[in-house]
Order: sequence, then C-alpha cells, then structure tokens
Amino acid sequence: MTSSEVEIGWREWLALPQLGIEWVKAKVDTGARTSCLHAYFLETFQRRGKDFVRFDMHPFQRNKKKKVRCEAKIADLRRVTDSGGHIEERIVIVTPVQIGTQVWPIELTLTNRETMGFRMLLGRTAISNRFLVNPGRSYLTRKSPKRPKRKEK
Repeated sequence: MTSSEVEIGWREWLALPQLGIEWVKAKVDTGARTSCLHAYFLETFQRRGKDFVRFDMHPFQRNKKKKVRCEAKIADLRRVTDSGGHIEERIVIVTPVQIGTQVWPIELTLTNRETMGFRMLLGRTAISNRFLVNPGRSYLTRKSPKRPKRKEK
C-alpha cells in the first residue's frame, strides 16, 4: 500500500454533493468497470444547447419516503452489460464523489436499482490508484461528515 492509497471496505457510505445526495451506501465492486447509481423517472432535456438528465433516486434501501431529485449534464450514452449478462444502454454522467475526506470526479451510469441491495456500485475505475479494498471489512472511512442516524427499533 502506498502512502496515497487508503483502505476501504467492501461497502462504504459516500456522498454525491453536486447531486444533492448527502449519503448513499455503496457496494465497492472491483468486478464492475464503471460505477452506477440508482435512478428512476429519467427525463432528458436541453439547457443552453447541452444535453442534461433529471432523475429521482431513493438513497436508502427499503425507504421510499426519502427521495432526491437530481440533475446533471449527460457525458455519454453507453451500452453496459450487467452481472446477469443483460445489455442496457445507460446515460453516463460525471459528478464528484466524497469518501471520507477525499473528493474527486467519477463517471456514473444511471439505472433502476430498486430491487438491488445497494443503491450504488462503486466500480474499479473510480477507485483505481486511490484506495485498496479490504473485502473482509466495511465502513472504514470514518472521517466523513455527519452520517445518517439509524432509527431505534
């Protein structure tokens, strides 16, 4: 491990500040090249001659009450093969991600992950030369801003 690489677990809380997403639990997926984010009600539009996308997302698993409306410039359209072998054309955006104290831009594809365990996958391109993944640990980036509170049962 070099001095510039930080250890992260197989799942981490992260933020997408430019999208207004304060917290989302992401699965760190070194088998996925590109990162992806849960998105539904995707609507494309133009602003000053540039292509944009507007979409909603539920940042927390099993919670449909919390919804975030996001907008971003479209960077690309890309054919993606999911883990089940299905090919889907997805919108690609570029947005800053924050893990712990680090913030940097990443590419995200947008797809409906409502039935999946994680609202976001953080792919290997996003973490390359930045982090080392410890598959036996979770939530190692404790220096993040305020975390979401768990509800008492």
